[in-house]
Amino acid sequence: MDMAGFKAVSGATPAQMADLERFRKLLSERNEVMNLVGPASLPDFWSRHAWDSAQLLKLAPEARSWADLGAGAGLPGIVLAILGKGVMGFHVDLVESMTKRCKFLVDVVEALELPATVHNARAENLDLTVEIVTARACAPLHRLLGYARPYLQGGATGLFLKGQDVVADMSEAARYWEYEADVVPSKSDPRGRIVRVKRLGRARKV
Repeated sequence: MDMAGFKAVSGATPAQMADLERFRKLLSERNEVMNLVGPASLPDFWSRHAWDSAQLLKLAPEARSWADLGAGAGLPGIVLAILGKGVMGFHVDLVESMTKRCKFLVDVVEALELPATVHNARAENLDLTVEIVTARACAPLHRLLGYARPYLQGGATGLFLKGQDVVADMSEAARYWEYEADVVPSKSDPRGRIVRVKRLGRARKV
């Protein structure tokens, strides 16, 4: 997928496309000195990163408050903030525990004037109420549910981008948690899956 292909599938406006292209360039520049994403993935930015992130909006089109845990390179959080820019009430909380990655996120948010707040903190230590909590390449699901617990038990729905080993990942998580979830095929990669967590119950004794 190239830039035109992303525009076609996402319906992004010219202004959004311009912001995404600026983000792509900032990510490429900073990736030379920071380990934000795998360098080999950057040539496939529009499918591997932009569309992989943007597809989440299709699953929650009415949601206005999002939290991206382990935000790192800003995927999916920065992409969501770009596409939500100008939508009344839209906001993304970017949660990242590594200070140097937070500096990158702050630079992007300020440069693009995005509706987002960067939190240099551990996800489970924040008191945020959001409609959607998401994460990409953050942790195995059983650990991720622990990080997301305050958000999920506060009423949020989880949309977690996962790979082809999702069945094993979910089975392992069921050893640690009582939870209700379904799996949505990824639109960006036939091997990818999105785990939609609807309810998180009690932790199990392992």
